[in-house]
Amino acid sequence: MKVLLIGGGGREHAIAAALARNGDVKILSVMGKKNPGIFRLAEQTLLCRETDVSGILGFAKRTCADYAVIGPEAPLEAGVVDSLEDNDIPCLGPSRAAARLETDKGFCREMMERHNVAGCPRYRLCHTVDEALAFLDDYDGDLAIKPVGLTGGKGVRIMGEQVDRSGASAYIRQLGGEVVLEERLIGEEFTLQAFVDGKHIVPMPLVQDHKRAFEDDSGPNTGGMGSYSMPDHQLPFVTRGDFERALAIMQSVVDVMAKEGHPYKGILYGQFMNTAEGPKVIEFNARFGDPEAMNVLTLLRSDFATIVEAVTEGTLRTANVSFAPAATVCKYIVPEGYPDNPHPGDMVTVGQIHPQTKLYYANVEEREDGSLATLTSRTLAFVGIGGTLAEAEKAAEAAVSSVQGKIRHRKDIGTEALLKKRCEHMRALR
Repeated sequence: MKVLLIGGGGREHAIAAALARNGDVKILSVMGKKNPGIFRLAEQTLLCRETDVSGILGFAKRTCADYAVIGPEAPLEAGVVDSLEDNDIPCLGPSRAAARLETDKGFCREMMERHNVAGCPRYRLCHTVDEALAFLDDYDGDLAIKPVGLTGGKGVRIMGEQVDRSGASAYIRQLGGEVVLEERLIGEEFTLQAFVDGKHIVPMPLVQDHKRAFEDDSGPNTGGMGSYSMPDHQLPFVTRGDFERALAIMQSVVDVMAKEGHPYKGILYGQFMNTAEGPKVIEFNARFGDPEAMNVLTLLRSDFATIVEAVTEGTLRTANVSFAPAATVCKYIVPEGYPDNPHPGDMVTVGQIHPQTKLYYANVEEREDGSLATLTSRTLAFVGIGGTLAEAEKAAEAAVSSVQGKIRHRKDIGTEALLKKRCEHMRALR
């Protein structure tokens, strides 16, 4: 089987590693910049823009790709799935219309409201600066200000947390008024990802991501500094009822998309805030999370290629999807100055890797002599695996701490102290 993999980040390296566990799979890679980890696993590689739909289709035809897996969101918005499937190449990824769950926040909220999907916060979709500022002035409380389109996970500003009321006004003006304004949700975030075949969904282990750049959840938002999962695939501040409600919300969304003529196939990522009233939807993404993909794909025991077939053929209900009963902790190293002023071109040396740790290459340059250098985004991801969260965190921290260079990471991700803080916060809310 030949599988076309689109994308060149840490998430896509994790996808490639999962595919490569099946020795009969040949990986065909398309990426904007050379990812050393993916490059070594791929039979053939095309370096081009990941939104170059015609170039990707031509490469897929020349290499006789049987299936395609789309990693990032930008190719989905560009319509790469529509183009490939029109040419009989099934995709693990939604059509352009279905991907609007992520690429158009206004569409997502209006769809949830129109069909009474649970978990939708109070919101207002605005199209002009005046409209948005008027709503802000009339709203008695804090809001989340969200650009309508894609922002790489860095576009949201939260009043009372990142900006005050005047800062919110300035940000609305900066965005030109095309925003979704939502009530500020208070609680604990969690990520629920699922395989979807148009009708059926199969959940993956719950993960908690850490968006803030610095320890104790301070600093600006990033693409994600790291994440963790627990041995039972749940999270201690998410009850079984919370999990089932979140899963039911995702199933409702899949049902609605099919009803509206845009069947959803691929990965559905639900970012939830567990509030005093239960889970509310922060956003949906139309692909694996980064870094959350590293957690779940490291644990995946089933053949990923077989799951790709089941998703595209609509037979997911009878597919074997299982994950190892272990904890994972993912920690990213990032260049100095990240995310606001990242410094590229600094050498990075990886030391001894703990045997219970996986290394995934992300935004890093491999030079002719084999040395590594930082670029402008997250550099390398290390995933520790263990029977307990403490064991997984120890493995990840040992690996990350062995890296030399002008880089940094969040030491608190996956620690028992941070988890205890999360649980105490949730207990106080309820």
